[in-house]
Amino acid sequence: MDKPKPVHPLRTRAKILLSSVFGPYAQDDEYGSRSINPMELYHNQVTRVQGAFSLRMFHRSFGLMMMQANLNAPCYLLDFPTLDRFVEELQQKKYDIVGIGAIVANVGKVKKMCELVRQYLPHATIVIGGHIANKGGLEETVDADYIVKGDGIKWFREFIGDDTDAPITHPLTYSAHNTRILGHSLREKPGDTAAILIPSVGCPVGCNFCSTSALFGGKGNFINFYETGEELYTVMLDIEKKLKVHSFFIMDENFLLHRKRALRLLELMQAGNKSWSLFVFSSARVIRSYTMEQIVGLGISWVWMGLEGEASQYRKLNDVDTHALVRSLQDNGIRVLGSSIIGMENHTAANIDQIIDYAISHDTDFHQFMLYTPNPGTPLYEKHKKDGSLYDESEFPVADAHGQYRFNYRHKHISGGQEEQFLLDAFQRDFDLNGPSLARLIQTMLKGWQKYKNYADERIRKCYRWDTEPLRTTYAGAVWAMAKRFRRNKPLARKMKTLLHNIYREFGLKTRLITPVIGLYLYFSLKLEEKRLANDYCYEPAWFYEKNQSALDWEKAQSARTIPQITELTGNIVRQAPAMNRY
Repeated sequence: MDKPKPVHPLRTRAKILLSSVFGPYAQDDEYGSRSINPMELYHNQVTRVQGAFSLRMFHRSFGLMMMQANLNAPCYLLDFPTLDRFVEELQQKKYDIVGIGAIVANVGKVKKMCELVRQYLPHATIVIGGHIANKGGLEETVDADYIVKGDGIKWFREFIGDDTDAPITHPLTYSAHNTRILGHSLREKPGDTAAILIPSVGCPVGCNFCSTSALFGGKGNFINFYETGEELYTVMLDIEKKLKVHSFFIMDENFLLHRKRALRLLELMQAGNKSWSLFVFSSARVIRSYTMEQIVGLGISWVWMGLEGEASQYRKLNDVDTHALVRSLQDNGIRVLGSSIIGMENHTAANIDQIIDYAISHDTDFHQFMLYTPNPGTPLYEKHKKDGSLYDESEFPVADAHGQYRFNYRHKHISGGQEEQFLLDAFQRDFDLNGPSLARLIQTMLKGWQKYKNYADERIRKCYRWDTEPLRTTYAGAVWAMAKRFRRNKPLARKMKTLLHNIYREFGLKTRLITPVIGLYLYFSLKLEEKRLANDYCYEPAWFYEKNQSALDWEKAQSARTIPQITELTGNIVRQAPAMNRY
């Protein structure tokens, strides 16, 4: 017989605080932060060695935002707080429930936060969720009341006695903030940044190393928040209207795998004359199953695709010529972020150069390299646990098992910490051979413009026209600056000059005249950024403090019962700290 599920005594009257782990993040400290594991997805795992050419940005804790938007109780969200800011929040408000979301590497921070909750809010219920819930024995490490694995929305709704069958409300938020490249901070005006869109969680493909798949039940399991193309289209219309966007970053492990939903969305976009741009994750086999006409019609302009490695065991790459697929996508203006793994079972010190060369020969616009890491909860982890090859946490701290440093197990063919250098070599060789990712991205965008600028369908022309508009000005200036920066590197200088010549030829005299002005500004900002980074300058995300509608209503009711006073009710985002810190 199943145990009865817990329900908080205050039900929907319970005041909830949701929080990500505290910063700073890009430093080595006692709580598990690591300087080589910053809170910057691209700079951490994709453009890691590209210095001032690296794409720098921060992404919100979207899972916590999803939960906050779907709880009919006063719910507050504290995202990227400092430790002092977290303590301040515990002291200022009497929360009944504190939920903390984290990845496994941040177990030390979660432990500290639980201790602080017990100190300042001894009667509060502590709930832990996110990828850290995959970690076995977590209940013995952190002082929490509940550890939630899987669908946090459903669990919280049950816990506060809310309607578990209520429709899913999508949060309104942009995909990134504080974006920076070449030392230049990008504009953050409405429409300049893609909105986040989360149609599903989990992944039915279920690769043996995938933590996300493991978190939501493993191979074959996933949760669709929006089952049909109609539902998804309605959500996108609402986001478009309220955030004034025309692009969406789709946080779904394999969006195009849900073919019926995707094709219905295409029909609705065509009927509604929507020229949206979609940034998606997709396996190679799935994206190859669509025609290019369908892919372009959906507005797919960016694909994050697993390449894994030559002779990969993964079915999602079977019988797929990934080189041809990447070229085909790029020829149609679709940027590709390839993802490759270092340290798979067949990798050795003798063949690793060949493995790396194969990966970078794809010449993707961006390339992620990660160590083959058995994360808790995954089949790969259980395999290594069974054969006794996992390092004990006393030998290898869990905070270091983030995929950008060392193996957390004994590899059969790679030993002595060689993997760290192999990983760095992969990033460096990709950068040295293929150049800055920004230049590759611009090259691909130019190809797309040239192919579709006179396309018969105005909806498609409009999409490419909006997407490539910066080519005439800022992107041309960026190429000018890169050409000057690489003037002593003949292969890269030649690439930059050829690309700049092609931009001039395409966009004419106006672009040719304005480019050196923009380029000179970007060149000097690039040089200043290089000096800044050479002095160990660190970027940290801003912290956010937000309230859902139930929290605003509750505060309004409380205020009406007391002497009128100035309140914090100034909108959803109450305040935000500076985005950059220096240590």
